[in-house]
Parts: sequence; C-alpha cells; structure tokens
Amino acid sequence: MDFCRKQVKSDCEELLSRFQRTESVRFEVFSKIWREMKFSQIFYGTVKQEKRAFSRLVLDTACSFFLPPFSFQIRVGGLYLLYSLYQCQTASPSEQIRLALKDWEDVKKFEKDAMDAQHLDAIYIFQQLMFHKAFHFTAMPSLLVFKKKRKVERSVLCEEFIERASRPQKLINIELLEELSNIHEIYEKLKTSVFSASERDVSSVNLTREDLVPQLRSTVVDFYKWQQRKDGIDEDEDSGEGTSSQQECSTRAELLASIKSKAYGEAAEASKSRRHRQVEVDFTSSESGPSNPSGYSRRSKPSLKARTNQNIRVSGDMWKEATATTQINRLTTLDFVPEGKPRKSTKFKW
Repeated sequence: MDFCRKQVKSDCEELLSRFQRTESVRFEVFSKIWREMKFSQIFYGTVKQEKRAFSRLVLDTACSFFLPPFSFQIRVGGLYLLYSLYQCQTASPSEQIRLALKDWEDVKKFEKDAMDAQHLDAIYIFQQLMFHKAFHFTAMPSLLVFKKKRKVERSVLCEEFIERASRPQKLINIELLEELSNIHEIYEKLKTSVFSASERDVSSVNLTREDLVPQLRSTVVDFYKWQQRKDGIDEDEDSGEGTSSQQECSTRAELLASIKSKAYGEAAEASKSRRHRQVEVDFTSSESGPSNPSGYSRRSKPSLKARTNQNIRVSGDMWKEATATTQINRLTTLDFVPEGKPRKSTKFKW
C-alpha cells in the first residue's frame, strides 16, 4: 500500500486546505466540504485483505494532521477527518487509530485548549472517538519490522498548515516598548535625585542597562528576519551537514578497508567444504614470489621425510649422526625386560 501513500496525503491536504480557508472550527463546515469532495468514496475499490491494509494507511496519514506542529485549526480538521474516516471505513471489524504513548500528552493538551476556548464540536468528536475505543495505544508510532528499508522517505510537511512562532512579536509590541522606555526614564530620574542628595557617583551603580529598549526591539526584528529567510538557511545547513557526513563516511570506509586488508593478510580463510583440511604455509614462496596476495598456498600434504629435508636441511655426516642418535634415543626409551623373569599376567575375574 506504499504506492497509495502520496495520493492519500495529497487528498487529505486538499480537504484541510479548503477547511483552513473557511477560518472556522465547526464540524458543520467540515462535513459540508466532506460531502462536496465525496471523500467517503476513498474506500471504494478495495476488496478482501486490501480493506484492512488500506484503512490502516488512511488512518495513519490522517492522524499525522491531528498532532503538532500544525496549527490549532488544522489539528481540529485532522480530528474531524479521523472521525469521519473511522466511521466510513469498509473493514470489519473497524481498524483502530494507532496513537503512540508519547503523543498522548499533546492530545490531552489539545483537549484542554479546546475546552478553554469553548470549541464544543471538537470536544464532542474527541469524546465520541474515546467512547467507541477508536484509539489503539502503542509504544511506537509506526510498526517495527525486521526487513526495513535503509533509506526511508520522509514525508514533507505542508508549510501552510504549520503554525508560525509569532509569540515574540505579540509579546514585544510598540505599546510595551513605550511603557518600558517611560519606566526606564522615571527610574533614571529617581536614581539621579537620590545619589545627588548623598553626593555619590551616580555612574557607580548600574542596576539596569541604558540601551534596554533599543536592544529588545532589535532582537525581535532580527528574529522576524530570521523567520523570513529560514528556508534558505536550512538548505545551507543541510548541505554543510551532508558534506561533513560524507567526509566522515569516507574516512570510516578507508579505516575499515585497512583493517580488513591487515586481517586477511595474516591468515586466509578456507571455504566451508575445505575447512577440515589443513592449510600448509609455503615458505619458499617468498623467494619465487607468492602466487596469491596473501602469500599462502594450499597443496597436498608431503611426506615426513620430504618436510624434514625441506625445513631442517641437514647434509652429510651430520644427517647420519643425527639419524643414529635418534635411533639410540628411541631404543633407550623401550622397556627392558630380563629373559629369566617373564611378565606376569593377571587372570581376569568375573
């Protein structure tokens, strides 16, 4: 069902974009758009096992719009979309909405915000989903499988649905800056009058900053400009991170290659069918040049005499003396039994 993911997401974004243009959070407005787009027909055409797999795909896609970082209106639309899709699915029994435990705090905060703002439609729809036990609480937001693709395609969030961080602009407005400047001016006058009476240096006591109001204003303006050019900065940072990551990967690959070359240069691993056979080291290969890169060669095991002549290489009388000494040592190690006293054999008793 992965080939349908992009089409389902585009359809959901189209529905929510129409709902966003209405600037409303009423379920009546959402249901009207739902009927105009004939969105309930999204489950048509699925048969047998495809019903449950497609229902799971559609609910997972719609659930992403119910969670941050989208704005409150889009999250309300995502809630309505989840409820409508859950009621219209053709799978029997109904497929549940997968919700991770880490996202439950965001859901409860959304419910509290809706309660404070008296959006009763959203609260009612959420209570209906809880009543029908539509949520399946899980440890992870997606299923974990062993055979998973290494390069997972990340879904791109729609920027129109994301709520911009505008709290600094709302907090630091013109009225507040004027009030701060007036308070700062009154404080400076009081400080001057107090220290002039005591004949002390006024500049020795600085409890506030003189450029507080201009600096606060410039900081808010800089933050607003940073928001405007945020997309271009992100691209530069991504390119820099990609370059650094590529350099780290190449360095790590070279290190692994050197380690492997050293390891394979010390010993050659035999195949599974030949591991029971012994591997002989050809010491003479260093003179004539090794036949393989590791310097080892597999051959049939020569006789004991041939190996002795090849490795020890004792010539002339030294070889004869060594042979005679070896024979004498072997004879002395034999047990000497006198002729008059034969060995006694004990009879075995049952």
